[in-house]
Amino acid sequence: MIFRAIFCGALLSVMWLSAPSILIAQESPVDYVDPFIGTGGHGHTFPGATVPFGMVQLSPDTRLSGWDGCSGYHYSDSIVYGFSHTHLSGTGVSDYGDILLMPLTGLGYMNNGADGRSGYRSRFSKSSEVAEPGYYRVFLDDHKVDVELTATPRAGFHRYTFNPDGDPKVVLDLTHRDELLSTTFEQVSDTEWEGSRISKAWAEEQHVYFVIQFSRPADRWMAEYDGGSGIPEEENDEDLYPARAVFAFTPSAEPLLVKVGISAVDIEGARKNLEAELKDRDFDEVREAAREAWASELSKITVEGGTREQRTIFYTSLYHMMIAPNLFMDVDGRYRGTDLEIHTAEGFTNYTVFSLWDTYRTAHPLLTVIDSARTTDFVSTMLHQYKNGGRLPMWELSGNYTGCMIGYHAVPVIADAWLKGIRGYDQNLALEAMVHSAMQKRLGIDHYQTYGYVPADMESESVSKTLEYAYDDYCIARMAEEMGAAAQAREYYSRAKYYRNLFDPSTTFMRARSNNGWVGPFDPAEVNFQYTEANAWQYSFYVPQDIDHWISMLGGREALEQQLDELFTAASATSGRNQPDITGMIGQYAHGNEPSHHIAWLYNFAGAPHKTQRMVRRIMDSLYLATPDGLSGNEDCGQMSAWLVSSALGIYPVTPGSNTWIAGSPWFDKAVVQLENGNTFTITANNQSPGNIYVQSATLNGSPQRKSWLSHEEIMKGGEWVVELGPEPGTQFGVGEENIPSQALPGPEVVTVPALSTSTRTFRDSLVLELSTPEDGVTIKYAFKPDLSDARPYKGPIVISESSEFAAWAETRGGDVSKVGRSSFLRIPGDRTVSVKYAWAPQYEGGGQDALIDGLKGGQDFRTGGWQGYQGVDLDAVVTFDTPQTFSTISAGFLQDQKSWIFMPREVEFFVKEENGTFRSLGTAESGVSPEEDGSIVRDIRLVLDTPVTGTAVRVIARTIGRCPEWHLGAGGKAWIFADEITTE
Repeated sequence: MIFRAIFCGALLSVMWLSAPSILIAQESPVDYVDPFIGTGGHGHTFPGATVPFGMVQLSPDTRLSGWDGCSGYHYSDSIVYGFSHTHLSGTGVSDYGDILLMPLTGLGYMNNGADGRSGYRSRFSKSSEVAEPGYYRVFLDDHKVDVELTATPRAGFHRYTFNPDGDPKVVLDLTHRDELLSTTFEQVSDTEWEGSRISKAWAEEQHVYFVIQFSRPADRWMAEYDGGSGIPEEENDEDLYPARAVFAFTPSAEPLLVKVGISAVDIEGARKNLEAELKDRDFDEVREAAREAWASELSKITVEGGTREQRTIFYTSLYHMMIAPNLFMDVDGRYRGTDLEIHTAEGFTNYTVFSLWDTYRTAHPLLTVIDSARTTDFVSTMLHQYKNGGRLPMWELSGNYTGCMIGYHAVPVIADAWLKGIRGYDQNLALEAMVHSAMQKRLGIDHYQTYGYVPADMESESVSKTLEYAYDDYCIARMAEEMGAAAQAREYYSRAKYYRNLFDPSTTFMRARSNNGWVGPFDPAEVNFQYTEANAWQYSFYVPQDIDHWISMLGGREALEQQLDELFTAASATSGRNQPDITGMIGQYAHGNEPSHHIAWLYNFAGAPHKTQRMVRRIMDSLYLATPDGLSGNEDCGQMSAWLVSSALGIYPVTPGSNTWIAGSPWFDKAVVQLENGNTFTITANNQSPGNIYVQSATLNGSPQRKSWLSHEEIMKGGEWVVELGPEPGTQFGVGEENIPSQALPGPEVVTVPALSTSTRTFRDSLVLELSTPEDGVTIKYAFKPDLSDARPYKGPIVISESSEFAAWAETRGGDVSKVGRSSFLRIPGDRTVSVKYAWAPQYEGGGQDALIDGLKGGQDFRTGGWQGYQGVDLDAVVTFDTPQTFSTISAGFLQDQKSWIFMPREVEFFVKEENGTFRSLGTAESGVSPEEDGSIVRDIRLVLDTPVTGTAVRVIARTIGRCPEWHLGAGGKAWIFADEITTE
């Protein structure tokens, strides 16, 4: 490394200064918040200082990598590496951790950085940690420094109290955490420095600009520089950029105060943010202001009764729900858009971190009640992301489209807000952007439009995508209908029914279809790439837009109740892939992940609301605890906590966009919701106790109510919802057809695409094709010609003995026609067989025994099932022919997707079996692909012979690299080989 240093004088000794006592205020909702909840287990939250929806999350970094280090902190850790200014709350992918500062004493401050082995890290004791909304404190044992942190929306404020016998220093690490693309760093004065950091992780290009101001001059400082590809040989190398800096200070009786303003726009923006929010303010003043900001937000809902633990859980959940989305705009209105260019917000506040696959379910609907103004800003932000970057966000982070998760779930957030009367943005642009999302030609949306479902052989996570696209389309239809766009409403109401194409009446589960046939063998507990972080048990209950018709498909309300009972009482074990997000199990219900979150509330639709009341209470009581590991899964930017808040109130939005809240059993004696329109909505639960959980009766503003739901309009008008609780299930509330909630789709009926009984594409001698549909009164037709000119009615099983193209559809007597399901079948040549020495992984069978010779080549996405996978072993395959063959070329296909631990073989050796029965090596070949090359890469590795050879078999040995390389995130783990199609010429 190359160092540059400026020396400004000698260092003086100081007396030890004890930190000020913790501020004490009268008990209020903010006093119940425990930011350590969720920092253990798999909650992935952070304990540091932030304000509601703030840009800055100033928090300790105790973990540098790994899934449980996504927030940069884990409660089980005892080493801290520093305090950075940005953190994600509860995500399943890591990023942020920008602009890390670390106070220390003594030498060794540069020694390899925060690498977990040496450098400026420090041990700390859990007993010294204090965390409360807007404030964090810890004592660094190795450096004898007391650290206090607080924050404003756009700036972080540090207070360091050093050991009087130490040598006070502060390290700034610009290389911390994710991949660094570039930095700048300059001195402005003896107390101020400025710079920038552009990095790559989950967000491909994240910009952070900063200004640092110290409360007293640095006596000396030095910067460490590094090039992007190693240590530069010359100091003036073009690639030289600042990596770290260290500032040394004269000991003093006063704590060292450090103010840091950040911006995603430029350094001037960071300076403006710092000056606007921290100029001339002392630490305790800022800390108190942060506390007051939280007290104001948390007081939007006040609860009475319950235990102190329940109030702690409730208010901490409300706190976590108010951390994200994050402010993403400077005080002058400038922000970095999704085109990564600079824009100025006019009439709205810009935000980032939209974890929409999670938060559209509960967090955003709750915010329409308690924060409609900010909801308007969220919608405005999304529409400007569409204008600037070309599409609505899926999982947007710092102006970057991460492409993470599924669905186009900005749509329900926008529609839910608009249908609840939350306006202040261009509604025509909103509908345009929503329709644009639904008409894209990516992520299986094009296949969904063509076939009425997403085929599993064309797109991974096909079942989940089909179901969630159908719900999003319902939201488009609802908004289009209310805006008077009748034709669009009709189209999207039809699309909202496409889920029916994946309902298998023989199992009553939502199943994948490949080659227009049901994928099997089927195990509803199997975790595979047909579902998103879930299995068939969890996703088969996801039809929030058309519950009434889905119930009829199941066989009625009793059938729904029975299926729900079976879900909650099934064995909790899953099969197939290991999926760490499937946690918080009650039977096959997985509360630790979002697809399950609405399910317990579906008992209301079955006419058994007492089971909703009992199960929701069980989930709240057993899966939410006032401990660091008190969350059953990732917090996911507020969704896990929002479920608790909503359920504790006793109202839940099963179908956002419907303006209906399903009613249950409140957790508290009383809850008062302050509405922005000046009204209050009070929820009172009489006879509340752990034994009294069942609703006996209810009144709304004194009027008896037997229906088990409330409208959004009723809530926003204000008033009081009173429920009487008792120890036994009620016999009046929510019982009887008129009192059961209804959720149905209007518009034209959709004819289901007939399904084949098998999803196989290949056969040897002949194949029997059988078609079925769940609908009565329809005629199934099929054809072998692509133009359907040879259409004929289906009357029974069809036998094919040659490679064929096949199409099937259904017609009603009234002339309605389904989408056309298309299939292709390939006859495997009967003159060859294949055997393998090592077994393939069951979840990556690629077509089974004949996968390597069936004539079907795997595609770019290994998750669609075309590849045969081997972990930790070689591919050793023998293809045997009935008669001797002459070969001039032998090849085998392979896939690399290194981020999924799939690598090209290090070499492939080819053999021929000669007349004497032994295999002779013909030579080796390599892929020419570096193990570090990103993306999905398909290669045929072939050996071209100078002289043709004759034999009765060929053998292919593809040698694995063994373990994932040291540089890989899975270093040391067993690497995969994915293979398909051994061919000869």
